[in-house]
Amino acid sequence: MTALGGLIARLRSARSPNGSAAASDGGVDTPPAVPRCPPGSRTGPPDFVGVGTQRAGTTRWFRLIAEHPEITSPPAGTKELHYFDQFYAGGWDEASSARYHEYFPRAEGRKVGEWTPMYCSAPWIAPLLAEAAPEARLLVLLRDPVERYLSGLQLGRKVAVRRGAPLSRYAPIEAFARGLYHGQLMGLLEHFPREQLLVLQYERCSLEPAVELERTFSFLGLQDTALRPDLERHPRRQKEKPALDERTRRAYVEAYEQDVRALVGAFAEIDVSLWPNFAHLAS
Repeated sequence: MTALGGLIARLRSARSPNGSAAASDGGVDTPPAVPRCPPGSRTGPPDFVGVGTQRAGTTRWFRLIAEHPEITSPPAGTKELHYFDQFYAGGWDEASSARYHEYFPRAEGRKVGEWTPMYCSAPWIAPLLAEAAPEARLLVLLRDPVERYLSGLQLGRKVAVRRGAPLSRYAPIEAFARGLYHGQLMGLLEHFPREQLLVLQYERCSLEPAVELERTFSFLGLQDTALRPDLERHPRRQKEKPALDERTRRAYVEAYEQDVRALVGAFAEIDVSLWPNFAHLAS
């Protein structure tokens, strides 16, 4: 098995006790069953796809989007399809693309999409997504890389406990790699035009949810961009994260700093002052 294959196998093994995939735990063995297409609806490529990133508030943001009356309920009853995970070693063909389209029934005038945070960090997915949904609007939510790393590690520990196993020795490296945003986004832009990608920040969405929701709705081409879903129904939750001593935190900051500098240089909408571990780069 290749190193990449081993990584995906480990991601797929992170499952809940009843055999279903835990939300945002990294992957599933197979996508969910294709939903029935209701009378009067049509299927086709998704109108939007959230591609990243894990532990950055994507579940909350997807639920807020789904509250909009111009958005159809999540396909197959789930936010995350993980459809493209299975093609890490190849096997993609035209039938694979057509099957993906079957997950997105919607009535005339409605939009539909999914949000699988792994897509952005998996290098084989962008070209497949571009073939399956070339006109889809892509959304990515980014978070201070060190804080995202710690939250991802905490999730890994939680999944390990549920499985009755120790935390994988690969988990810290896998969690670290997910925070190298610049390379991931540039990989997306090799297959999609820049205007099809909306880059959001977890911290700004937490501080100014109404402003960022309006920006999101506008990007998705919704008519009523001023709609305000009930934020209380989808609160921002900050879970406990592992602690780092100062020396170790500094090592992570230094390891991420070059990528963050490149990210800020390429995406002017990123306000690095909102990232506590990298606010020093704002000057």
